[in-house]
Amino acid sequence: MKTKTFLLVLFIAGWGFSASSQTIKVPIKKKVVNQINTRANNDVDKVLDKGFDKIEKGIGGLFKKKKKKHSQSEAKTETPPAQAAGQQAKPETTAENMAAQPRKPEVKWAKYDFVPGQTVIFEDGPAKDEENGEFPSRWDLYEGNAEIGEVDGENVIMFLSSNTYIVPYLKNSREDYLPDVFTLEMDVWFSKSHSTANRMNVYLGDKKNQRHDGGSSVDLIIMPHSLEFLKSEKSYPGTENVGWTVERTGSWRHIAIAYTKGKFKAYMNDTRLINVPHLEVNPKGITIQSQNDNIFIKNIRIAKGGVKYYDRVLSDGKIVENGIRFDVNKATLKPESMGPINKIYKLMVKYPDLKFSVEGHTDSDGDAASNMKLSKARAKAVMNKLMAMGIPADRLKSAGWGESKPLDTNATPEGRANNRRVEFVKF
Repeated sequence: MKTKTFLLVLFIAGWGFSASSQTIKVPIKKKVVNQINTRANNDVDKVLDKGFDKIEKGIGGLFKKKKKKHSQSEAKTETPPAQAAGQQAKPETTAENMAAQPRKPEVKWAKYDFVPGQTVIFEDGPAKDEENGEFPSRWDLYEGNAEIGEVDGENVIMFLSSNTYIVPYLKNSREDYLPDVFTLEMDVWFSKSHSTANRMNVYLGDKKNQRHDGGSSVDLIIMPHSLEFLKSEKSYPGTENVGWTVERTGSWRHIAIAYTKGKFKAYMNDTRLINVPHLEVNPKGITIQSQNDNIFIKNIRIAKGGVKYYDRVLSDGKIVENGIRFDVNKATLKPESMGPINKIYKLMVKYPDLKFSVEGHTDSDGDAASNMKLSKARAKAVMNKLMAMGIPADRLKSAGWGESKPLDTNATPEGRANNRRVEFVKF
């Protein structure tokens, strides 16, 4: 191609030079030659033109392909295949997107921190020897009517009329018999009912003997699925839509109150529902009121408490705990026992050098041999629970002493309650 082009250029140049320098007529032979050369040149031009056309077309096609690819790339950026197919494209991971995406928070909530007082100052089961149909001997009446009855083989206090008020029967009832740190516990039975009166109240004062005390007008309202105190109210988890005073079947509730120098907490079963940081009145006594005649109570206990576990270990070398409860004549832990057990667990986690001998004790009711066997089984149950929670086995051991090591007299309900205990002895 280069050779043909070079010759063509020379030929054209020569032809142009001849044409410009000669004005005479060209002979026929020469004219024929010129025509032949012209045709040849035209053919060459056509070949060259075709060649250039192909080159131009090829170059143009190359640019077109690049442009087409670029257009396709832009199309992909503007409309991802997932969106073109009707699917939702995944958002680009950016700090802004991450901040906008919802995150599930890690929530930790100690919903049950109740620990019973260590020294029982009032206890009523009621006792097994209470006569059915009589007024409960450990109580006094302010208004209404209440008697001893039996439910599932256990004695209970039955409220036989609405608006019945009872108060503990104590010699010093006119005085402030509640310490600065105390706990109150009881089991409450709510019968099947849809009545708005299906509730009871616990007043922080003795309405019969302390009539002018401000605490007599402050009360914890107890309903089948909720608690209310002053301006605080809360339902038991999972029962928010049941209705506060609705009881569909009839069941027991374990109610607990903890008062610590102005701080008031109230619990239902295994959950804290009321938490008031500063109570303006000073609780001096207790009044229990039933607004319904189908409510029963049992296992009422008022106890003094407040010394921290670790301080007890340092001063006494052991922790005496009568708040760990079991089913009657069994080693099965009750749900409310988890308050003290959780405290012991946290103490042992915080102080990894602590080792405890878990030791069970009973009162003198029943056969001594049976009490010994029961105390060992209960101590072992508590030890096993702590190990199941993660405490190493080499930091725990268990023992049972039955009724052989009483702390108090077995002649009174309060004394027997103090003797029924679990001790954590440091070793």
